[in-house]
Amino acid sequence: QVQLVESGGGLAQAGGSLRLSCVASGRARYGMAWFRQAPGKEREFVAAISWSGGRIDNADSVKGRFTISRDNAKNAVHLQMNSLKPGDTAVYYCAARNLGLVERRVEDYAYWGQGTQVTVSS
Repeated sequence: QVQLVESGGGLAQAGGSLRLSCVASGRARYGMAWFRQAPGKEREFVAAISWSGGRIDNADSVKGRFTISRDNAKNAVHLQMNSLKPGDTAVYYCAARNLGLVERRVEDYAYWGQGTQVTVSS
């Protein structure tokens, strides 16, 4: 069973930055992603990165502001969030899938972290 542990959430002002991190147990070649879920809304795709790091996909809403990266030596994936907006407020979830490819659908990911709250004030 893969365990994902997120860290780095918190409160930021609009225009500010936060950096989320997620560490995975095990040594499989996981494709990793970040999703988010705001109150009363469905969980939505934010960004994904392949095992090699050579393939990255970002949601249109975060392009140019968020950057996903990974450090395979530490089994970690990061999400650098800049130019934050109040609309980015949500619980952010780290997700992993056994095939190291990039996907956008929630159902493509078998493993999930417990989530970390990000709140952006105006």
